[in-house]
Amino acid sequence: MKLIELDMRRSQELVSLWNQELGQLFPMRRALFEQNSFADENVCHASSRIAVDHNGKLIGFVVVKRWQEQIDVGMDPEKGWIQAILVDASYRHQGIGKALLNNAEHALSLMGIKEIWLGRDPWHYFPGIPKEYEQVAKWFKMKGYLQQGFDYDMLCTYDISDRITVQEHFGIEFSVLNIAEKEDLLKFMHRCFPGRWEYETIKYFQKGGTGREFVVLKKDNRIIGFCRINDDLTPIISQNVYWAPLFDEKLGGVGPLGIDATERKRGFGLEIVKAGIAELRKRHIQRIVIDWTGLVDFYGKLGFDVWKTYQSYKKTIS
Repeated sequence: MKLIELDMRRSQELVSLWNQELGQLFPMRRALFEQNSFADENVCHASSRIAVDHNGKLIGFVVVKRWQEQIDVGMDPEKGWIQAILVDASYRHQGIGKALLNNAEHALSLMGIKEIWLGRDPWHYFPGIPKEYEQVAKWFKMKGYLQQGFDYDMLCTYDISDRITVQEHFGIEFSVLNIAEKEDLLKFMHRCFPGRWEYETIKYFQKGGTGREFVVLKKDNRIIGFCRINDDLTPIISQNVYWAPLFDEKLGGVGPLGIDATERKRGFGLEIVKAGIAELRKRHIQRIVIDWTGLVDFYGKLGFDVWKTYQSYKKTIS
């Protein structure tokens, strides 16, 4: 076995291995893999490796990230992420996973990384280890990773139109973002939600977003809230539609969403989700996913049920 550099020319092999091992629950598309594991500027190439056997056959890989972009969105430069680590089932129990992980951790430590998370990276696949892979969780625990909590993807598979009548509030307006309002949204995100959500909004526009993926809440013509919605026409393959190949019909996504702190506790959060769902219904989308959330009861009010469960893990390194 030998570890070699991550190579985009082998992306189809990487995707094939993913689908061989994980495809039944998490079907990977080449376009998604190249978007998240190669096009992301935060991929750490010194830590990411492909494992090959003596004939050069790909038998495993790890994709690792650390914050490297020159965008001031408050991301922690001392945090690293294991985006994905996978070994061909027929080659397991030979130390391949251990070698991939050791190389990743060592390279990250040399770069000053203090904390490593499993998933949760920019352009992530998972917010943690899917619950179906309990043996993987046990393996990481043995390697010093500590469980932090649980996150969920939620799914609504039926028409909930009767539950999504958006309440009228004086001076309040819900609308799909017009591209002319781009700078207003970016300023709102920087002021109210710096970090990942601001970063994802910046990238959305850089990748050609026109505004149709944002429902905004305006008060006196000023943005005070947002809800992201996604479908198959979104310019970026977004988190809540990653696993669309599992479904025969169109899949839509809702989230993230946020309300200006000065306007909370007035029911606007639930209302803007309703507005997002209503817009997706106009696009003839019935199945809708909300990804990476802990707000099970909140979304349950609108007919969403837990679909996938993840355990978050991190490790502190010296």
